[in-house]
Amino acid sequence: MRQILNFNRKWAFTKQANEIPAVMPTDWNFVNLPHSWNAIDGQDGDNDYFRGTAYYAKAFAKMDLPTAEQYYLEIKGANSSADVYLNGKKLAHHDGGYSTWRVNLTDALESMNLLVISVDNSANETVYPQMADFTFYGGLYRDVNLICVNESHFDLDYYGAPGIAVTPTVEGENAKVHVETYLTNAKDGQTIRYTIYDADEKAIDTVETKNTSADFVINGVHLWNGRIDPYLYCCEAELIEDGNVIDNVCTRFGCRSFEIDPENGFILNGKEYPLRGVSRHQDRWGFGNALLPEHHEEDMDLICEVGATTIRLAHYQHDQYFYDLCDEKGLVIWAEIPYISKHMPTGRENTISQMKELIYQNYNHPSIVVWGLSNEISIGGSDDDLLENHRILNDLCHELDKTRLTTIAAVSMCKMDDPYLQIPDVVSYNHYFGWYGGETSMNGPWFDKFHEMHPSIPIGCSEYGCEALDWHTSDPRQGDYTEEYQAYYHEELIKQLFTRKYMWATHVWNMFDFGADARNEGGENGQNHKGLVTFDRKYKKDSFYAYKAWLSDEPFVHLCSKRYIDRAEDETVVTVYSNLPEVELFANGVSVGKKTAEDHFFKFTVKNEGETELVAVAGECKDKSVIRKVDTFNEAYRLVEKGAILNWFDIDAPEGRLSLNDKMSDIISTPEGQKLFMGMFSKMMGGNKDGEEPKMEAMGFEINADMMSMMGGFTALRLFTLMGGMMDVKFTKEELLGLNAMLNQIEAPKK
Repeated sequence: MRQILNFNRKWAFTKQANEIPAVMPTDWNFVNLPHSWNAIDGQDGDNDYFRGTAYYAKAFAKMDLPTAEQYYLEIKGANSSADVYLNGKKLAHHDGGYSTWRVNLTDALESMNLLVISVDNSANETVYPQMADFTFYGGLYRDVNLICVNESHFDLDYYGAPGIAVTPTVEGENAKVHVETYLTNAKDGQTIRYTIYDADEKAIDTVETKNTSADFVINGVHLWNGRIDPYLYCCEAELIEDGNVIDNVCTRFGCRSFEIDPENGFILNGKEYPLRGVSRHQDRWGFGNALLPEHHEEDMDLICEVGATTIRLAHYQHDQYFYDLCDEKGLVIWAEIPYISKHMPTGRENTISQMKELIYQNYNHPSIVVWGLSNEISIGGSDDDLLENHRILNDLCHELDKTRLTTIAAVSMCKMDDPYLQIPDVVSYNHYFGWYGGETSMNGPWFDKFHEMHPSIPIGCSEYGCEALDWHTSDPRQGDYTEEYQAYYHEELIKQLFTRKYMWATHVWNMFDFGADARNEGGENGQNHKGLVTFDRKYKKDSFYAYKAWLSDEPFVHLCSKRYIDRAEDETVVTVYSNLPEVELFANGVSVGKKTAEDHFFKFTVKNEGETELVAVAGECKDKSVIRKVDTFNEAYRLVEKGAILNWFDIDAPEGRLSLNDKMSDIISTPEGQKLFMGMFSKMMGGNKDGEEPKMEAMGFEINADMMSMMGGFTALRLFTLMGGMMDVKFTKEELLGLNAMLNQIEAPKK
């Protein structure tokens, strides 16, 4: 019988070696798996985390292993390329940092063994991802196992697959279930016994056959019905020789039907089932992506608490344990490969191999409904090679899996008529109107326009969000990184996106703050802070409760801005979120009034005198906070950018005149402002050539008119700060103050 031995303990580790050791190293550090060498330097900013080759070594005796005829090393995640050596002999190479892969060790085993795995997360042109807004943590960051099996066994070699594939088809009240198994070294006389179990582990049907496939009918099938009722069956396959079971595999599966309709959105088991949820990265503060089961469980609990019905598992294959949790909890899943940001003509084979691994390894999960082909890959435009790569991937998905659909996450700058959008079955867009330029009000109308242009293409929103840290204000503005602006942003986006029935899915970016070592912004470097929950999972931002108010049935009430205590205004607006119909607010025990709100966002105006205890009451639920009157704004609540040449409060902004604190759309709406900035951009880009417009580039991509129009929502200062980080353009404090002085001479447009 198959035995699985966990190999996580006591590996010697180093980043300093330059060759494979012949004996167990004595001067390396010892670590337990899962492990990432970028758990600290990949989260502190400046994009200086170690990217290179590191080595793991483990000594073991064959006599300590279970008795078996074949031994396979199973590596569930090694980012991003790895080589396996046993007793100095190279046995395997693997490219792709997020999938399971296995190596047959049998022929190289000796009485005493030295196993070495070299792992490399350095930059290259063949393995995805290479450009993306997250840290590419190196390491053996998931479990490593030794699988001990009979010579005849269910397959362990093919793309890390489980050796069994279950395809249920719902037909009326019943379900047909087709089971395929895959054998290595099969022998005459062997049979396979297939058994279907219900959720109580009771056998409901058994077939024994010489065939590697079997068919069942489940009468009165219990459907897997998302969060409502995520019912799971189990299928076990046992390999039998001379009456003895010599190997077995089992997998859970769910019986469900779904479709995605361009007018009515996602339909599960014949009923409309709106997909409203979040995206998730797999890393965590202080751990990198070397997560433990309890971390995955906490993430799932938080996602369920917010009321999500769907998760986009971005931007790569996630841990099998988390897919299992999605099956159990009823989350509908978008699974994808890390074909992201920048198309590499030399990376096509890697996109194909990673897609095969994703599908073969995850075929049995009922939670997964779409395979993601790519993310923001057309940011630099679509060329023939990129389009061909997508057509190959799309055809591959349909060849390997005829039960699911394909999708992409297109970036805002991707034109609505781009041929790339015609390739997958359904489409989603990543939009940040209201954060990276533009206005929050642009989001809904943009999707209406796309829906009108492409009425037969289901459209969704795969990313939207804005960043928030522990900064606060009573006057939230785009780009201020305050918790109040993030809350306002998500209030607006919820009202726009959730009320458009045709949108097949919406995914907040992101459920959790995550590591992005290239980022130096917001006052805490090395992170993307768009999460509804902080990186350490300790604090739920106010926006978390905005979604809970719309999506969760668990009664609650939440007072916003609890960390914003000192307030200078005489009257202040207090926001309360609840999924109950009426909220009453008390200030120092006196009722401020009762309010109803169809949008679940309750706004109260409260006199700000001395210290006030606020109590919000909705049904049986209560929440408390405190505000305190101060004479001047508490500067501890205001972001001061570390290392910034200029902060917004350093800028002269005379009333009725323009300044660097004004939005670009307002500045260029004036003839003088437009002339000033077009002259600057022309000079920065080297001037016109043969009458052509100057080309602007950032990170290797041309900034086109669509991108510039989106940037109209940026203040001039924020735009210059962004350009300084993305482009080879630097501004001194004196230059910016000089530009501000010129803007001060221009009359601001009337509002």
